[in-house]
Amino acid sequence: MTITSYAEAPTKTLTVGGDTFAYRELGPEEEVPVVFFTHLAATLDNWDPRIIDAIAATRRVITFDQLGVGASSGRFPDTLDQAADDAHTFIVTGLGYPKIDVFAFSMGGMIAQDLVVKHPDLVRRLVLTGTGPRGGEGIDKVVGVTYWDILRSALARSDAKGFLFFPRDAAGKKAGKAFVERLKERTTDRDKPLSTRAFRTQLKAIQKYGRSAPSDLSVITVPTLIANGDHDRMVPSMLSEDLHRRIAGSRLIIYPDSGHGAIFQYGEDFAPVAAEFLSADRA
Repeated sequence: MTITSYAEAPTKTLTVGGDTFAYRELGPEEEVPVVFFTHLAATLDNWDPRIIDAIAATRRVITFDQLGVGASSGRFPDTLDQAADDAHTFIVTGLGYPKIDVFAFSMGGMIAQDLVVKHPDLVRRLVLTGTGPRGGEGIDKVVGVTYWDILRSALARSDAKGFLFFPRDAAGKKAGKAFVERLKERTTDRDKPLSTRAFRTQLKAIQKYGRSAPSDLSVITVPTLIANGDHDRMVPSMLSEDLHRRIAGSRLIIYPDSGHGAIFQYGEDFAPVAAEFLSADRA
């Protein structure tokens, strides 16, 4: 029986070269799966089930923990470039896929860009959400923004994602609360929380990424969908427009009155768009 609900997808492990990766897969079997790359501080349990389930209805979906995250072994690397190498090891060496589609959010979009730049023949279609290019203006400020919003959320006794991902107006607060509740739908076999050490390492790696020389994104020639909100405080919205300019033929969606988590706030609109995009031109 094919599992199409993320809440029911079992957590699996795969050991490659002494490293163990935790992952989940669901949806129909196929030769080219959609691999999801997640955000800062996230584990397997931080994907919005409404987006995962919408895509898994017709596609094979794979989510995974980078090394040093959740139930995966080892430590998170000091650079996102190395995280891209680890992802390649998991996908190609471990799972044996020579071709994949990618759905990436935030830090995951940065890792995915590094992966595609290094291995342009690996990816067939690319979805980049809430993210920006290597060397993008303002990305290195993520440390200050993150810690400030963690403090604000602690004082408000609420989840930090409500501050980091959503605007603090009535609609944003409502969307943030609904998103956090959706993340609780899975009640068994939940992932291990991220360690403080891994969280700090990820922040530093993002900061290095933001202060690095730009990558040559002209090597990305595959169909690419880019999405964000118009007021992203974590990865400035203008960087989504920058990606759009630098990736030839890409499609850009900017949602109004929303921030870093726009694809979750506008999930009912975005999920079918992403699903249709990822299902186009399948062999």
